[in-house]
Amino acid sequence: MKFTPFLTLRHLCAVILMLCSCNLWAVKLPTTVIDELQRAQIPLNSVGVVVQALDSKRPLLSVHGDAAMSPASAMKLLTTWSALEILGPAYRWKTEVYLDGTLHNGVLQGNLVFKGYGDPKLTMEEFWLWLRELRQRGLREIQGDIVLDRGYFAPFQYDPVAFDNDPTRAYNVGPDALLLNFNAMHLHLVPDGAATIALLQPMLEGYKIENHIITSAALPCHGPDAYRSRLEGNVFVLEGAVPASCGEADDHFSVLTHNQYFRSMFSSLWHELGGSFHGDIKEGNVPEGLAAYSVHRSAPLSELIRDINKFSNNIMAKQVFLTLSGQDGVAADASSSAARMQTWLAGLGLKFPELVVENGAGLSRIARISPRHLVEVLRRANQSKYTPEFQSSLPILGVDGTAKHRMRESAATGQAHLKTGTLDNVKSIAGYVRSLSGRRWAIAFIINDANASSGQAAQDALIAWLVSAK
Repeated sequence: MKFTPFLTLRHLCAVILMLCSCNLWAVKLPTTVIDELQRAQIPLNSVGVVVQALDSKRPLLSVHGDAAMSPASAMKLLTTWSALEILGPAYRWKTEVYLDGTLHNGVLQGNLVFKGYGDPKLTMEEFWLWLRELRQRGLREIQGDIVLDRGYFAPFQYDPVAFDNDPTRAYNVGPDALLLNFNAMHLHLVPDGAATIALLQPMLEGYKIENHIITSAALPCHGPDAYRSRLEGNVFVLEGAVPASCGEADDHFSVLTHNQYFRSMFSSLWHELGGSFHGDIKEGNVPEGLAAYSVHRSAPLSELIRDINKFSNNIMAKQVFLTLSGQDGVAADASSSAARMQTWLAGLGLKFPELVVENGAGLSRIARISPRHLVEVLRRANQSKYTPEFQSSLPILGVDGTAKHRMRESAATGQAHLKTGTLDNVKSIAGYVRSLSGRRWAIAFIINDANASSGQAAQDALIAWLVSAK
């Protein structure tokens, strides 16, 4: 065999570099975390980790801590904390209704005008109660149209196909100053022999269901969805199959525009309450000089952020984010809300130059924040006068929310409040971990890699290591 010193030296250098790289990795991360990352074939340069004790000024661990990374839904931590500080925990959204005409003997000769202010959670149940109140106030018949005033949010173009080419998914619903019931349908599927019973809520006036979903013994439980929904004219068409081994299942989808959804739900509930309405729906503005006939107010922000963080509700996060800039009579828009957030951070002496907040939900291909700054958000939130409201909004590890099924029946169960995040090529987790010794930590662990979906075990290994830390 021919001896080539140059090749030998090159190979030797490569080995030395590899050993140095592994040694550097080992110094910064626990062995159990390294093992899981290697098992998942996730390289170190795709990982950002920062761990810092809440009573310390320096991080315990930092791997690519200053890298601008896609956080997925971990971005909701910044959105909800900033909202608590800027808007206040008692902030409530209002929705107003106006009578643009004359009301006599229960008959409105004119239009009924709704004006929205971005309520993130005006549900079907709350809307029904509000309409019931309108009936009790004496309104029975509407001779004109339903007018929707959405001027609180600045006009914008929203494409539900743009994010992942799946516009029917409930998480792809766009923001709306008059968002009603998340603009989504709740589908409950009940296996019934070879067939499947489909229960759809709400039942919207003017629409029907055509159910072709079957039950399949061949499909794995908890596998990818094998059924679809689409709208053909006024018919919700359901097709595909569900696994027989999973039992009953729930899903949400959205196939109607905001106007279609509002009109159909209003008509359905209004007629159910004994009211009469035969007009159309259109967009417009509240005429000047009118006083509100009735005002509905949401639950306080401190309650709503629990839905946002525990269940990672994207449309609610988008609504809250836009509300940050919807003050002082200026229509809210995303760029103004992002600027408002940066101004607020600067007022705290914080500079996040890498920060990109597209919509506040993290459901974005361009959103960016560093793990170090995500931990700084957590540390500052821990020093806030609203700390209890913020921390209680986060999922409890192994107990509830999106962390309910993680590390159950382990020493870590109940020892952490953590926000999870998942997108294609993104796996993140951030929040607070309490060790068994009583010490508390702020952590951010972000993976941006083609194999990110296999990274949960590495994140769990870090949590387990911290729980047992002294």
